[in-house]
Parts: sequence; C-alpha cells; structure tokens
Amino acid sequence: MAGQDGTILALDIGAARIGLALSSRTARIASPYKTIANTADSVQQLATICEQEDVKEIVVGLPRGMSGQETAQTVAVRTYGDRLAAVLAVPLVWQDETLTSVKAEEELTRRGKPYRKEDIDALAATYILEDYLHENV
Repeated sequence: MAGQDGTILALDIGAARIGLALSSRTARIASPYKTIANTADSVQQLATICEQEDVKEIVVGLPRGMSGQETAQTVAVRTYGDRLAAVLAVPLVWQDETLTSVKAEEELTRRGKPYRKEDIDALAATYILEDYLHENV
C-alpha cells in the first residue's frame, strides 16, 4: 500500500474497548480518533468507519508478553483481526504494541488533567500507528 493516498486506521484491541487512531498516509501524523466498545457489532462499526474515513489500511496492535511470547490476549487479538479481515476489503497489518497502553497512561497522567480509560485506549492506538508509520511508510 506504500504510496497510496487515503487513511490508515490503527486499532488497540482490548477485551472491553477498541482504541482507534487515524493518519493520512501523506501527512503521516497519527491522532487519537475515538474508542468503541468491543461488542458483537464492533466489526460492523469499524466497517462503517473505514468507509466514512476512506481507510486504505488497518494496523492492528499485537500484544505480546514482556519476553515477546504470545499470550492469551495475542490469540484473542489475532482472532478478532481475522474476523475483521474476512469482512473488510482493506489490507490489515500487525504492529507490535508492547507497552503502548502503559506509555499512554503515563502521558495522560503527566498532563495533569482527568482522563478516562477510553482516552488511554485511543492514545495507545496512536502510539501503535506512530510506530507503524516510522517503520513502514
């Protein structure tokens, strides 16, 4: 997809929520977008977002253990990603997400303003997208 215009959508998939971040491929600036509930209709919600935002690629944060090993959450995220890929005609790529939620919570705490768990998820998705853009685009 390199060189193609459009939007890249990053996902930080958790058991309860999915954090979303967007970047235009040309501007290469990742921004928190929103958080949606990880429910039975979340794949359809993501399909709608992909259409509305002209998404050309989806980057899914892949969680791993501190030693790089796969965990139960890794399996759950891969399964969700496979469901998403089966529904959407948008390429899906995996990006390591090690410690992005920790980094997001630390950043929000440093800002000294109240924040919600949803804010952590959307900011973590932004870090996933920034890492992807830095390494691949």
